Amino acid sequence: MNRPPSTRSAAPGRVDALVEAFYDLVETDPAYAGLRAMHAPELSAVRAGLKGWLTGWLGGPRDWFAANPGVCMMSLHRAMPIDAATAGQWTDAMRRALVQVEVDREMAEALHDVFGRMAANMTAR
Repeated sequence: MNRPPSTRSAAPGRVDALVEAFYDLVETDPAYAGLRAMHAPELSAVRAGLKGWLTGWLGGPRDWFAANPGVCMMSLHRAMPIDAATAGQWTDAMRRALVQVEVDREMAEALHDVFGRMAANMTAR
């Protein structure tokens, strides 16, 4: 199981900004067209889900986990046709979002590393 790179609590406002920046990139940058095509036309539910999951995973309130007992990121994405290209699009968009919202460099690098491993594991199912 991939663990968060830090046990520091996640400030919900920072997580919200990160997720908004990430999905704004996915929605507007043609480089992420393959990734965007895997999602429903309306992204508000997936934005809220990632905010909740990421907040809890980073040590903040675990409301998402309480509302979704037994659900993990791998099982949530099992039915999606994730290949190396779309996994790369996900990690690249998240890397850019981390920079955009000015997550400190050490934390951003640690998150990028863990997210890269998670994305790679989703292609090898």
